Amino acid sequence: MVDLLGGTDVRQLAASIDVVPTKKLGQNFVTDPNTIRRIVGAAKLNGSENVVEIGPGLGSLTLGLLEVAKTVTSVEIDRRMASALEETIANRAPGTNFTLITHDAMTLDALPIAPDALVANLPYNISVPVLLNFLERFPTIAKGLVLVQAEVAHRLAAPPGSKIYGAPSAKLAWYAEANLAGNVGRTIFWPVPNVDSALVYFERRATVLGDETLRKQTFAVIDAAFAQRRKTLRQALAEWAGSAAQAEIRLNAAGVSPQSRGEQLSIANFVAIASTGA
Repeated sequence: MVDLLGGTDVRQLAASIDVVPTKKLGQNFVTDPNTIRRIVGAAKLNGSENVVEIGPGLGSLTLGLLEVAKTVTSVEIDRRMASALEETIANRAPGTNFTLITHDAMTLDALPIAPDALVANLPYNISVPVLLNFLERFPTIAKGLVLVQAEVAHRLAAPPGSKIYGAPSAKLAWYAEANLAGNVGRTIFWPVPNVDSALVYFERRATVLGDETLRKQTFAVIDAAFAQRRKTLRQALAEWAGSAAQAEIRLNAAGVSPQSRGEQLSIANFVAIASTGA
């Protein structure tokens, strides 16, 4: 039996280890058990998954995951919270299969259990890079759900042609297909953030789009295209290709109009452009 944390529990735990959530670290703890169960439900876990969680904090979501997942491996950079988390899990979820890794998620490159799923309430300031980092380094992750700032969520799930479609959208699309999975109100967080939050669910592509070399080349094209998103691709990719004329040649070879813009391209288009240099 798992005993989830409520608002009073979260505040008492934080006070016991002298933790004051800071905007600098993007710390906003979920305080509502019903919301935790809704988040876990949106992750579409079937009970057989080895879940990796990034930034568990005081353990609100961790406990919710332990109600459902086969195993949970949490990665926490703050040693004070990591120490308290182990005690919280021992007291509130005895007998569950939990592993704690005290490490910076941005530099982590190995886990004791190969994860099948990623579920996390990601700090607003590193949400996109840490998500992409984990998808790159842990190819066994087949699906996942992240709770992020609403603006970031909409960008991650945006389709080509959307005004908010950009580098995060295209880079996530290299790994997975993503969609919005619901909004989360501000009042269930402590402290209450001054931005809205939303859930993004993703499933990794069944077929890998290319090897690591092609991924890096594709991401370079994506970065160049969106660094100057108002320019046509002929101009935006000039430095990347060596000149505007070379960019036009490569775009034509990829079947992409040199007059189009980055926001119009699918991940397949970006891969095709990157592949012209192979």
